[in-house]
Amino acid sequence: MSCQKKLCWYELIPLISFVTLRGRCKTCKTKISIQYPFVELMTGLISVFLFLKFQYMFYVNTPIFTGIYAYYMFMFSLLLVIAVYDLKHKIIPDKLSLLFGIFAFSGLFIFTSFGFLPHIPSVIEFLSGVLIALPFALFWLISKGTWMGLGDAKLALGLGWLLGLSRALSGLVIAFWSGAILGVILIVVSRKYGMKSEISFAPFLVLGAFLAFILELHLFPFSSL
Repeated sequence: MSCQKKLCWYELIPLISFVTLRGRCKTCKTKISIQYPFVELMTGLISVFLFLKFQYMFYVNTPIFTGIYAYYMFMFSLLLVIAVYDLKHKIIPDKLSLLFGIFAFSGLFIFTSFGFLPHIPSVIEFLSGVLIALPFALFWLISKGTWMGLGDAKLALGLGWLLGLSRALSGLVIAFWSGAILGVILIVVSRKYGMKSEISFAPFLVLGAFLAFILELHLFPFSSL
């Protein structure tokens, strides 16, 4: 961005280019943000774990596998963009949340826990997004935005539709616990953070959602929901 030079193909190889260029622009030697290799690495890991989750379908019905894999790859890549943006700017763009919510809601009619199966969603599937988003909205309303931003509620709406109620709740447990642990660590080891410091929560929501989806976590008795 500093010298505006058009990058060559060998400067755009994920991770490898960053390492070979030693984290600096080849032309002006400006330091390249660690954000770029981080996103590339996370995207690669997402693609690998999604393939491992659906690999049985790859050998049974490749076209259906392709559709399912493309859908979830798009959804979790979009979640990664949201997480990184929130981490950097402390805000979740409404346009990204809306896009994610639309595709998550659309997926209710196409995908199930067993894969590709066009159907009419059940009442609990319809309500899963609202039920997951409601506590976040109440936190925002009661605290007037000091405890939690409204953007988290908008993101949670799509997560509920994408994961279903049981997996979404399991993901929330991971998100809150991982956020709390990191928050305590930051307060202890860094002078920049205190009890009133603002910490982006979207990355923890995305992490919890991904783990709950990949590992099929159902931490509550109503695991069939």
